[in-house]
Amino acid sequence: MADRTWKSFVRNLADRIELDLRGVLDGLDPELLDAVAEPGTNSIGWLLWHLTRGHDRNISELSGQAQLWVTDGWHVRFGRPADPDETGYRHTPEQVAAFHSPEPAVIGAYHWAVVTRLRAYLDAAPAGDPARLATSPTLGDTVPVQQRLVGVLVEGLEHVGQAAFLRGVLERRGQ
Repeated sequence: MADRTWKSFVRNLADRIELDLRGVLDGLDPELLDAVAEPGTNSIGWLLWHLTRGHDRNISELSGQAQLWVTDGWHVRFGRPADPDETGYRHTPEQVAAFHSPEPAVIGAYHWAVVTRLRAYLDAAPAGDPARLATSPTLGDTVPVQQRLVGVLVEGLEHVGQAAFLRGVLERRGQ
């Protein structure tokens, strides 16, 4: 894939995730952020936090930078520890249930900060970067950048879709 093409493809999908995430948050009753459809399931706030944490971790690792979660103090705004390994990956139902969301604007602002970092990474990435092997200390694997980016984009689309569906269910129930 030509340099401009892969970068445009990743940017366009990341922009779509951003647009859909903002759509989930737009006009959302903050009380719904931590509501669940059934006990033991994910909430909207947790899904959007987890999505953004995973993107922050992956893009920071690919670009060789510390996570915005720590460097820009997002952990403080979420009331969580400054642990770069804590992204929600492998959270138990109890950990998910204990998660408390900040205001929707904070979730959106953190996601936008991560998208901005992704754009900077894409602007600086060399043409052959998708083939480069990248090691993730938090995931404990080494895969081509292309594979890591596919994971970022697929997870983003999945989780924002789940959050949008959950919002519809919760609003229709009147919760």
